[in-house]
Amino acid sequence: MITISLCMIVKNEEKVLDRCLGPLAPLMDEIIIVDTGSTDRTKEIASKYTHLIYDYQWTGNFSDARNFSFSKATKEYIYCADADEVLDSVNIQKFKILKMGLLPEIEIVQMYYCNQLAFNTIYNFDKELRPKLYKRVRQFKWVNPIHEAVRLEPVIYDSDIEIIHRPESLHASRDLESFRKMYRDNMRLTKRLHNIYAKELFIAGEKKDFLEAIAFFSESVMDTSRDSDEILEACCVLAHAYRISGDVVSFYKYALKNVISESCSEICYELGCFYEAQKDYDEAIIWFYNAAFETKPILNLHCGGDYPLAKLSDCYQKLDELDIAKDYARQAREWHSANKS
Repeated sequence: MITISLCMIVKNEEKVLDRCLGPLAPLMDEIIIVDTGSTDRTKEIASKYTHLIYDYQWTGNFSDARNFSFSKATKEYIYCADADEVLDSVNIQKFKILKMGLLPEIEIVQMYYCNQLAFNTIYNFDKELRPKLYKRVRQFKWVNPIHEAVRLEPVIYDSDIEIIHRPESLHASRDLESFRKMYRDNMRLTKRLHNIYAKELFIAGEKKDFLEAIAFFSESVMDTSRDSDEILEACCVLAHAYRISGDVVSFYKYALKNVISESCSEICYELGCFYEAQKDYDEAIIWFYNAAFETKPILNLHCGGDYPLAKLSDCYQKLDELDIAKDYARQAREWHSANKS
């Protein structure tokens, strides 16, 4: 049987920490809690489960805090959890079986992260595999009978354990400010962070967040080292930002830049919203239809689903086509019901 260190970083998690640690603690051989500045009962609750509670001066960098928590671990494997995660009895039992029989050569275990669509998160899926259990000390081995080389890729096992994500609150404003700070500090966003910044804006951003993102994404569009996916994301952000700010010329500049290359639901939806605001409902219908049926979303799943379907219903109602309006309203409700947990 393997031994496991649970490593968590927390701040003001009194509402959910018991819910997370109660079922999980008996499986763990060591529990390490790194607190980044709680002002509630978080540390008091954590002390029921462990004495290994460390204060950490928040730097604005989650990786720094995660690395600090990992540095305190002493067991064979490290399980990384957030306080708003829940393992039910079925998945606790699966975890027990995994712990008893995990092969020593496995270095990373992935588990399903679930329940994303029930909340206004940046994710366009309800369930995905994520690395959650890590071998603390990795052993390097030579492989291949000839032309031998050190195996660098980790040995990964995809388990069937499902972790339920149940946040009490969302962190969009905090995350968006972190992205702005990275830009102010001249830090380059990786392809992954570029995508997450754009997603966070489309799913949880307010008008001021889009306007404050214009400088970054304008540079991104002109950055020749960015790939086509990143440029498409940037065009979506800029088209929305300029539409809501009333800059029609700039709106069309980025909307058309997208359309002539590889369009997506987000841009079609933006064009539909533009024409709807002009009361040109016939033209708006064309673009909302394209958003719902002819293109795919890249940042916000709803832009290819219930959002344009509901707008189609609104437009047809304005045109006094009430039967069609009713049908699209039904489709919007059905889509929403099918895509929530």
